[in-house]
Amino acid sequence: MNEPVCKVVRPEIAVAKRWKHQAQRVHREAQVFYFAFKHPRVPWYAKLVAVSTAGYLFSPVQLIPSFIPVIGFLDDFLVLFLGAKLFQRIVPPDVLMECRELAKAAALRRKDEIRSPAAIVVSIAVVILWLLAAITASRMMAAYIYH
Repeated sequence: MNEPVCKVVRPEIAVAKRWKHQAQRVHREAQVFYFAFKHPRVPWYAKLVAVSTAGYLFSPVQLIPSFIPVIGFLDDFLVLFLGAKLFQRIVPPDVLMECRELAKAAALRRKDEIRSPAAIVVSIAVVILWLLAAITASRMMAAYIYH
C-alpha cells in the first residue's frame, strides 16, 4: 500500500520547455554572431560568409522557392546551418569566447531593463492608450452607423 509517489510531468510541458530552451539558445547564438561580425579581429572572408548567408535568406531569388511546402524552407535551413558552422570555424576561438561573454552580458542587461520600473510604467501607459484609442474608434464607428 505504501508505494512511492512519482512526480508526473505532462509531455506537453516538457516539449514546450525544450522548445523555449532551444529558441533562447538560437537567440543567444545570433547575438554571438552579431558581436563577432562587428569584432575588428574577424577576417573579412568570415564577414563575407555571414553577409552571403543572410543575403541568401532574405533574397527573393532562391534555388528552391520558399512557397514550396517543406522543401522550400529546408534549403533555407541548410544554408543557415552551413553558413553558421563555416562562420564558427573561420572566426578565431578567443574572439568567439569574447563575443559569447558580450552576449551573456547583453542578455543580463536586457533582463534588468525589462524589469525596471520605467519599462513597467511605459508598458501600462501604452496599453491604456491603446484601449482608449480602441474605445474611441468603436464609439465613432457606432455613431457613424446609427446616424
